[in-house]
Amino acid sequence: MKLLKLVFSLLFLLAAGAASAQSGKVTIQWLGQSTIKLTTPGGKVIVLDPWILTNPKTPPEFKNLDVFGKVDLILVSHGHYDHIADAPALAKKNNAPAYGPAGLDQVWNTLGVLPPELAPRFGKGGTITPLGPNIKITATHAEHSSEIIWKNPVTGKDESHIGGEPVGFIIELENGFKIYHMGDTGLFGDMKFIGEYYKPDLVIIPIGGHFVMSPQDAAYATREWIKPKFALPVHYGTIPQLKGTPEEYIKALGSAPTKVFAIKPGETIEF
Repeated sequence: MKLLKLVFSLLFLLAAGAASAQSGKVTIQWLGQSTIKLTTPGGKVIVLDPWILTNPKTPPEFKNLDVFGKVDLILVSHGHYDHIADAPALAKKNNAPAYGPAGLDQVWNTLGVLPPELAPRFGKGGTITPLGPNIKITATHAEHSSEIIWKNPVTGKDESHIGGEPVGFIIELENGFKIYHMGDTGLFGDMKFIGEYYKPDLVIIPIGGHFVMSPQDAAYATREWIKPKFALPVHYGTIPQLKGTPEEYIKALGSAPTKVFAIKPGETIEF
């Protein structure tokens, strides 16, 4: 009898977990810098620009790759360490492909960081559906640079390698909700086109300045060009140069109708 109760309890927990994973909601968890855990309405887990193990803004309780659970897909916007640091390990741990700029994935293949099946190539304007036809991912332009620093195991020295052209991502989910993860970028005029053509509901936007848009630049892009319903400011406060703050971004937005989620690393929002 006790064994039967235990079995029924385990089945109940598994069913509850499955129901939770497929809640029909879009869940976004920010873990510092540009690292996002995205859970789709159907329960798929997409990790964006993973850097948590050495990220000073990631809370200690999240500094473990198990925090993501089972990962289905990884997206990396460019080759800088603060966007790819944990991507190879996460890809191998979950047997999940890490899609990024074609040049970045090619370098990973060539250097033996990841095999081709875990680092497939695609490029700007290309749309992929690796999680099935109801989730569409399109690479967009981003105004930035992209280099990979790789420690040569033979010489023990760091080497700089081309990391492909940086990209942003338009992610359309099963329920039609669209996310524009901008990656690292400065202002560029085609943000207006991206806003008009893709009509993202949520923009994940860098605001730190110095290497990326300042809060004022980000507010201009949000208010005048992209015009999303929601915005999540990221890529600030990690190092001294990234001085921009959500408060400055919100102030610069003025009366724009976009709702801003100024959450802390580790916190979650739902749509």
